[in-house]
Amino acid sequence: MFESARPLRDEFAELEAALSDPAVHTDLARARKVGRRYAELTPIVRGMDSYERVADDLAAARELAEVDETFAAEATELEAELAVITERLTKLLAPRDPNDSADALMEIKSGEGGEESALFAGDLLRMYLRYAERQGWKTQILDETVTGLGGYKDVTVAVKSRGGPPGTWARLKYEGGVHRVQRVPVTESQGRIHTSAAGVLVLAEAEPVEVTIDPNDLRVDVFRSSGPGGQSVNTTDSAVRITHLPTGIVVSCQNEKSQLQNKEQAMRILRARLLAQAQEEADAAAAAERRSQVATVDRSQRVRTYNFPENRISDHRVGYKAYNLDQVIDGDLDAVIDALVAADKAEKMAAADAA
Repeated sequence: MFESARPLRDEFAELEAALSDPAVHTDLARARKVGRRYAELTPIVRGMDSYERVADDLAAARELAEVDETFAAEATELEAELAVITERLTKLLAPRDPNDSADALMEIKSGEGGEESALFAGDLLRMYLRYAERQGWKTQILDETVTGLGGYKDVTVAVKSRGGPPGTWARLKYEGGVHRVQRVPVTESQGRIHTSAAGVLVLAEAEPVEVTIDPNDLRVDVFRSSGPGGQSVNTTDSAVRITHLPTGIVVSCQNEKSQLQNKEQAMRILRARLLAQAQEEADAAAAAERRSQVATVDRSQRVRTYNFPENRISDHRVGYKAYNLDQVIDGDLDAVIDALVAADKAEKMAAADAA
């Protein structure tokens, strides 16, 4: 059992040797990549060690039980222990998303529903910021367009773990799609319940070494910032818009005070989008996953509904339903994300068994 996982031992040994090589640590990007992969494989290799040790002990106990029945009880205990290890190792060896060690960029856009949709987009942003705080992650708003009532027409936020896998993508990737809200808007004078929607797009953040961008393929435009940001706003051309000519992807950033900082943030977003596009073209599974995320913010394409009058949250992909919306909107997302993670793992393991 688990014979197919044996090459991972060799890879683990190679990574262990690389981490002890000072030359590797002179290249920070390579050292980070090696460290992440090493951390990913560590529980698998440790699990394989435990499996082999307990399996050997069980074989010995069964053999001894044939001549001395007092060893039968020990064999029963070892069988139970081996079953637990087997289940845990099977889950660890299930097909994985290659980006699970990456961090995430989240884009939240208002859609149908006008100003109420923009306010809901702001609620989603605060929900994710609070969830990230609960997880001990770091967040940074890279770009935003704020509406008159304090909502968001669109906002992009980077969410980073504080080292070690999995990255934030492993949890947040399930948030992509159309999120629908049912409530009485602050703009409603008659007390009627309205339905509106906002879209969430989640991208795996690419390391600079993962995506090569030819400077000749870029058109960089600068313009005057229009949002909050201090004395320099509306007085200098600090905002940056980058167009990737081969693909037509356009990214803009105006949150930072300097043109250089805005260009760096825009390049982060561009790399993530190019990585996602490359994976779509190269990997049919990744393409299917990306297509499940929002293309147009249409209420009919919802993945989740937030019903405020009933304090109910419903995730339509896995049939999850709970009546603790007040806690979820305050960042308590673990239960719903756990349900999505479990369903995803079950689907991948079923596909692997069928293959």
